[in-house]
Amino acid sequence: MYQTSNQITLTQARQEASTIFLAKVFNWMAVGLGLTGVVAWFTASSGLAMQLVASPVFMILLFAELGLVFYLSARIDKIQAGTATGLFIGYAVLNGLTLSMVFLAYTQSSIAATFFITAGMFGSMAVYGLVTKRDLSAWGSFLFMGVIGIIIASVVNIFLKSSSLYWAISLIGVFVFVGLTAYDVQKIKTIGEQGIMEQGDETVRKGAIMGALALYLDFINLFLMLLRFFGGSRD
Repeated sequence: MYQTSNQITLTQARQEASTIFLAKVFNWMAVGLGLTGVVAWFTASSGLAMQLVASPVFMILLFAELGLVFYLSARIDKIQAGTATGLFIGYAVLNGLTLSMVFLAYTQSSIAATFFITAGMFGSMAVYGLVTKRDLSAWGSFLFMGVIGIIIASVVNIFLKSSSLYWAISLIGVFVFVGLTAYDVQKIKTIGEQGIMEQGDETVRKGAIMGALALYLDFINLFLMLLRFFGGSRD
């Protein structure tokens, strides 16, 4: 009886720690999305977006975004939590600058509608990742291959300009990023249950930033894929 009681207490403690860690991750994700949205809207409404898209600066921003993600992922164990936080915020701001193009291509009403659709799908899959008893770890390599395939096909289609391939990439992309949402949420939940909250504020904060970055990317990419289906052109 005593051993069983201890086991229940330990399980509850792990669940509580996981809940706290998940809250930190989702809070940072919300901060990132909020910054991106505000920067994108301001850049578009101020007319700066038109200037960016017509200059080489736009490509520099895209490469800077990629550089930040790769650097943060590769150096997370060696940098300070404050540095990781700054890089995440910087990435969200840069992404806001480049995503301002969305406001030039689509109507604001369709952007808002697509955002809510994305939020609904993302939220549903996040809940699934939290409550399912199924181990989703096997999805990881498959979904990663899907992301690589989407990138390669998108580059190829720049030259082919095939509408059929464009819509196929978009549809596959929706399924891939929906799957990644559930996979990443379950992975973050597991990290919380494995005791990251006991490893000190520095480790917890860096873990929360990396989790937030993964979910942020899932949300943004799902939004962009859905926008191809639901976005109303301004033309």
